[in-house]
Amino acid sequence: MNATIPIKIEPLKVACSSCNLRELCLPVGLSSGDLEQLDKLVATRRQVSRGDTLFRSGDSFLSLYAVRTGFFKTCVTSEDGRDQVTGFQMAGELLGLDGISTDRHSCDAVALEDSSVCVIPYEQLEELSREFTDLQRQFHKIMSREIVRDHGVMLLLGSMRAEERLAAFLLNLTQRLQARGFSAAALVLRMTREEIGSYLGLKLETVSRTFSKFQDDGLLEVKQRQLRILDQAGLQRLVNSSNC
Repeated sequence: MNATIPIKIEPLKVACSSCNLRELCLPVGLSSGDLEQLDKLVATRRQVSRGDTLFRSGDSFLSLYAVRTGFFKTCVTSEDGRDQVTGFQMAGELLGLDGISTDRHSCDAVALEDSSVCVIPYEQLEELSREFTDLQRQFHKIMSREIVRDHGVMLLLGSMRAEERLAAFLLNLTQRLQARGFSAAALVLRMTREEIGSYLGLKLETVSRTFSKFQDDGLLEVKQRQLRILDQAGLQRLVNSSNC
C-alpha cells in the first residue's frame, strides 16, 4: 500500500477581502467589517498535490475548505470496493460540508491537479456566524445550493439517457468555468472519462462512445482531454428533450 504524502500547510495569510474569487465563495455580500473578521479566521492555505487527498472518509471534521486554485473530486467507496464519484469541485467552491452532520467526513476529497485551498475552521466559523447574521445567511445559501445540486444529479441519473446526461454535465461544467472568467467554449477536462462515467452512472465505453458521437454530430471537437464546444445550443436541445 502506498503511503499518503502529507499535505503541506503554509502559515499564509489569505485575505478574503482581496481574493478574486470572493464573489463565488463564502464572503459574497458581506460588509467590509465582516470581511475583516473573516480574514482573521482564514489564516492558512494548504497545497494539495495531484492525486493526494485533502481528507478521507472517516476523518474527523474540523474545517471547511474553499478551493482557491485547482480541481477536486469527491468519492465514496461502494460495497464492492469501487470508487463512486459524487462530485467535482473547482475554484470558488467549498469542500467538507459532508462532515457537518456527524462530525466525520463521509467521502474522500482527491486533487485532480496541483491545487490549493483556504482552510476555514468550522467551530470558529459557527461562532462568527452567530455574531454576523450576513455570514450566517450566506452559509445557509451555500448549503441550499449543495442540496439543489444533489437534486440535479438525482434527476440526471434517474430520467436522462446517456447523451442527455453527458450534455448536461458539459453544459454545467462550462457555465461554472465561465463564471470564473474562463472560456465557455474551450476547456481542458481535469477528470478522466472513467471518472465522468462514475459520476453520471455510465460505463466508460458509453462515455467514450457518446463523446465520439457528439464529435461526429458537430457538437464538440475532442482531442484527448482538450474540448471545444462547437454547438452549445445543440447540447442544450439534447438536455431539453429529456423534459418533453
